[in-house]
Amino acid sequence: MATSNRNEVTIVSFGEMLIDFVPTVAGVSLEEAPAFVKAPGGAPANVSIAVSRLGGRSAFVGKLGNDDFGRMLAAVLRDNGVSVAGVRFDGVARTALSFVTLRADGEREFMFYRHPSADMLLSPDELDLELIREASIFHFGSISLIAEPCRSAHLIAMKEAKKAGALLSYDPNLRLLLWPSAEEAKSQMMSIWDQANIVKISDTELEFLTGQSLVEDDVVMSLWRPEMKLLVVTLGKDGCKYYTKNFRGTIDTIKVKPVDATGAGDAFVGAMLWGISKDLSTLKDEKKLKSVLRFANACGAIATTKKGAIPAMPSEAEVLDLLKKA
Repeated sequence: MATSNRNEVTIVSFGEMLIDFVPTVAGVSLEEAPAFVKAPGGAPANVSIAVSRLGGRSAFVGKLGNDDFGRMLAAVLRDNGVSVAGVRFDGVARTALSFVTLRADGEREFMFYRHPSADMLLSPDELDLELIREASIFHFGSISLIAEPCRSAHLIAMKEAKKAGALLSYDPNLRLLLWPSAEEAKSQMMSIWDQANIVKISDTELEFLTGQSLVEDDVVMSLWRPEMKLLVVTLGKDGCKYYTKNFRGTIDTIKVKPVDATGAGDAFVGAMLWGISKDLSTLKDEKKLKSVLRFANACGAIATTKKGAIPAMPSEAEVLDLLKKA
């Protein structure tokens, strides 16, 4: 696939891209793993590739180490049709690494190497503001809020995108191990909550932010803010719930045989943003929104049927084929 023309970019993702090291054997702890294979990762980068895989125009803004892993990740973006005009390289800090395994009890176990990593060192003066201002949707997570100077770059990029007319899309993507404390994580995640127009959270993140374990409407709506146009709670195998100012509902999942859930949430977000970017009236039309979210559910479901996040991102044809069979 050819690299996107920067003047045609519609969805810009900001944040981290890293190397995930995954054990060659499933169902073991990191300590027990006999060997690891490397896989590109990082939620915002996954979203940008998910959009491109579906035929959308996307760009990634972030910083990589000027090392073999960083150059490999930039090549992965280019090879998947994502604009790298906003990617910068650090000559000192290394590309972030994450060791991740799915234990026998089904829980994921992480170990991160970011002391600091290049993504944390993106500074405001390295931002490609021209690219950011071209976005119709500017997407980000919360990991880029953990440390300076990346936090300041994140806030400036959001401000510039919004000033230029972009919708702000936020998937907090909670990784508690990366934060100094749970309190700091919650405080920083909520520090930009009021500015987002589209928010996607998991049921686990809902519980973390509200202290409530049940996904009830009043619990979800406690997180609603005036700037929001759409709030989505993903429920894993149970689909998702959606909330707007004027309507709300549930979209059931599509049954598949899961192999690896890594990147499924990012595939969902990429598909949702791609659908919205094609027709912004979707946010005010429940029939259109349900269609976009059903498509996004299918995209996330397909992503669980293959190993690794980026290799699992489906094409539009694959998603339409699954929806026909469902």
